[in-house]
Amino acid sequence: MNNDFEYIQIQPDKALSDYVESFWCLHNRTDSNKETIGLPDGRIDLSLFESATTSFRISLLGVGTQRHDHATIPAHGLLFAVSFKLLAVEYLFHEPVADILNSGKHLPNDYWDFDSDDLKDFDRFCKKASKKIYSLLPETIDARKQKLFELIYVTNGAITVKEFSEKIGWSSRQINRYFNHQFGLSLNAFCKILRFRASLDHIAKGKLFPEMNFADQTHFIKEIKKFSGVVPKELFKNKNDRFILLSTLSSK
Repeated sequence: MNNDFEYIQIQPDKALSDYVESFWCLHNRTDSNKETIGLPDGRIDLSLFESATTSFRISLLGVGTQRHDHATIPAHGLLFAVSFKLLAVEYLFHEPVADILNSGKHLPNDYWDFDSDDLKDFDRFCKKASKKIYSLLPETIDARKQKLFELIYVTNGAITVKEFSEKIGWSSRQINRYFNHQFGLSLNAFCKILRFRASLDHIAKGKLFPEMNFADQTHFIKEIKKFSGVVPKELFKNKNDRFILLSTLSSK
């Protein structure tokens, strides 16, 4: 990323990896607001945020299925976040997020015992968040669901719903009913998002041809444009770091 932004990402302990994708922070170091474009990434984000003009707040974002234009990061805005995998919704939050598909909601400012002081030290935030998540881990979970999500993430959604169903012994209809109730979209729709997200890793490296399970180059371009609004070549250029998710990948 450019010098206007600081981005840091930390991976969770292995014991939390079924539920947590990463901890990350984003800091707008400048005196002006920055307009960015958000892209679907298949995550549930719990974030702490504060800026020179915005008071401390805690938010939960649901799964995004579409490009989000004009996402503003205020001057000197600082955001610490935990990006969760979908299994966390049922077993950590105990509440569906279907109602915040493509949106989010504010949480109490003491949610999970966080407060504004937790934005002073990112490492301390990660340790505190990890400790809280450990305290919420269930003693048992549905083995079918655990295996389903393991397959979803290891394949980046690149196999069919029928194949998922056959591998875990859970009908496609039941899987989709579960997904729609908990997350607000079908498994197939979620898999397309994961495949798009995985393709961004390749595009960030200048690989503008399909490396995931796309039928051909035309299908690849169509899917990338569907989620980002632009073709892979334009996405790779990422003028002015507009696509913030791609910028974070390019900085790795």
